[in-house]
Amino acid sequence: MLHLIKLSVGTKDIAGLRAWQSLRAVQAPPLRHQTRSTPKRRDEIIAGGSIYWVIAGFVQVRQRVLDIIEDHWDDGTDCAGIVLDPTLIPVAGRPTKPFQGWRYLAPEAAPPDLTQNATQGLDALPEKMARELRALCLI
Repeated sequence: MLHLIKLSVGTKDIAGLRAWQSLRAVQAPPLRHQTRSTPKRRDEIIAGGSIYWVIAGFVQVRQRVLDIIEDHWDDGTDCAGIVLDPTLIPVAGRPTKPFQGWRYLAPEAAPPDLTQNATQGLDALPEKMARELRALCLI
């Protein structure tokens, strides 16, 4: 098993990623992330791997990768489609420097999932406080 890590460009929080993906899933099913480069290690990724999303400089959430398919951009150009489970699973936040495209992420390097009890009430925190707690890797 192998994971991917990817920046969620333009997304400010998990709710924003959820809203964008919900719209995309309705407009052009199945829910997928299109990318120029097809992962060469496809079989390892679809054998239980996830895509870990970096939002606002922090790894914050993951989604299971269901498949990686040949796809096409809206203009007809070939690309890869990373088919995603719609369930967003919060993970222990950690700061991540910007990078382009996606990267492979070994299972031992992936942040652990947060339990439901650990995430209850996080949405109620003031944004500035939540940002500072993420910077300290406390959430």
